[in-house]
Amino acid sequence: MFDMMNIMNKVKDAQAKIKATQAELVHLRAEGEVGAGMVKVVVNGERRVLDIEIDPSLINEKDKDMMKDLIVGATNKALENIDVKIKEKMGSATAGMMPNIPGMDFGNMV
Repeated sequence: MFDMMNIMNKVKDAQAKIKATQAELVHLRAEGEVGAGMVKVVVNGERRVLDIEIDPSLINEKDKDMMKDLIVGATNKALENIDVKIKEKMGSATAGMMPNIPGMDFGNMV
């Protein structure tokens, strides 16, 4: 038999922990680099680009299209990397708090 009060308390606890963890996401950092490190992009857990580093050898008008492609690639890689960190952080925030309900992945709550 279900103990509704216990379940409701667990839900409230999980919500509070998720909210606190979401506030911490701004401090997560991930980097994406492409072109053997010629372009690097840093993003945070709020999926915002914080920094872009471009190797000086790329700064040439004739390489403009290649540089744009590398920046896009590095940005996408950094965003993929931060998604992994966000999922880990959110998953650890709710670990053991909620019953394992099929289809309910609290680690993806952002």
